[in-house]
Amino acid sequence: METYKEIVDKASKYLITSMLTKMQPIAIAEAKGATVKDVTGKEYIDCFAGIAVINAGHCQPDIVNAAVEQAKKLVHACTYVYYVPKAIELAEKLAEITPSSLQKTFFGNSGAEAIECAIKLARKYTKKPEIISLMASFHGRTMGTLSITGQAGRRKYDMGPYLQGISFAYPPYCYRCPFEKEYPDCSLLCARSIRDVIKYCTSNGVAAFIAEPLMGEGGIIPPPPEYFKVVKEILDEHNILFIADEVQSGFGRTGKFFAIEHYGVDPDIMTMAKGIADGFPISACTTRPDIGDSFEPGDHLSTFGGSPVSAAAALANIDYLLREKLSEQAAKKGAYIMKRFNELKEDNDIIGDVRGKGLMIGIELVKDRKNKTPAAKETTKIRDLCLQKGVVIGSGGVKRDVLRLQPPLVISNEQIDRVIEILVDCLKQV
Repeated sequence: METYKEIVDKASKYLITSMLTKMQPIAIAEAKGATVKDVTGKEYIDCFAGIAVINAGHCQPDIVNAAVEQAKKLVHACTYVYYVPKAIELAEKLAEITPSSLQKTFFGNSGAEAIECAIKLARKYTKKPEIISLMASFHGRTMGTLSITGQAGRRKYDMGPYLQGISFAYPPYCYRCPFEKEYPDCSLLCARSIRDVIKYCTSNGVAAFIAEPLMGEGGIIPPPPEYFKVVKEILDEHNILFIADEVQSGFGRTGKFFAIEHYGVDPDIMTMAKGIADGFPISACTTRPDIGDSFEPGDHLSTFGGSPVSAAAALANIDYLLREKLSEQAAKKGAYIMKRFNELKEDNDIIGDVRGKGLMIGIELVKDRKNKTPAAKETTKIRDLCLQKGVVIGSGGVKRDVLRLQPPLVISNEQIDRVIEILVDCLKQV
């Protein structure tokens, strides 16, 4: 096996990585459950899961075996030229587990592909061109998905022009409320302001509103419980579709199978990827039949979308998640982690906010609690120290000051306690 230095040198020579601040200094050779091992044999507790992808754990045997057995029979035929039974079976399964009105699915390969499909479907069905998204949101890195991403740091001016007809509403970011209010005495102004966005920022031609039920890249931001009910009432008043971006929050991660279930509303379109097949590349855009059937010949396609191998993995993954009740496990484990860090918050002034649902947790760090000055450098330092001590975590947020804990849902209680111990040690060091 190549040495770590040989791998890094080869990556520098052959991979395009100039868009990254830096690669993490670890070359992963293998993984199992919630543990990854590098080329030197050192083991790490994985608390990032490939950015919330490996929900059922690394190399879960049932899922791997399902993919291998399918690969022996059929790897590719193009799901949109021939009838491929595994893809059809997966579409049927998604119709069973998503909100009841969502029955038809288009398969792609990534979250961005699923959202591109959702945007096109919404425009095609409504015959309207405009989209409303949220400030601080993230929906992908294609030109279309960047156009609806509410972060200037992602939407670089020299990458434009972006799609026209995009408006951004205030995010439900309670810790940094744009109205300087506190929940619940805020009258949910962030939700109600969408009515003003429609009235003053659009041309009265809005096809859809898109939101992550729990904002991921923005900093693990869970909206207030009533947020989406208020939003949906406004959308229905104006005949605007609701697209729920479940790419990061779906498949048990938040303590429900889909994060939108926490909020008691049904979307018109749902996008899924990441945790759908436990690491195998596939995405889904699932919607009502009348919306799905609005596509006409030539409107959309994906050569590799609905790969039978990935579809087989997704079916096995969904079966495993449901059988092992990993949503319920995520809810219990996440509640324990957040309780511990809220207790630790009393003695660690750098901890500004602890938030999330299930095993999608953000710890926002600040230099001082009164002004909530972002502790961005400290956040990066703590992430790097954790890696040195054997724990892989993420960092991010719109102000780059949020530690992200998104482990495989199969992480053990012993591993969780070890992660907390290491994180506390790193917090004290910084």
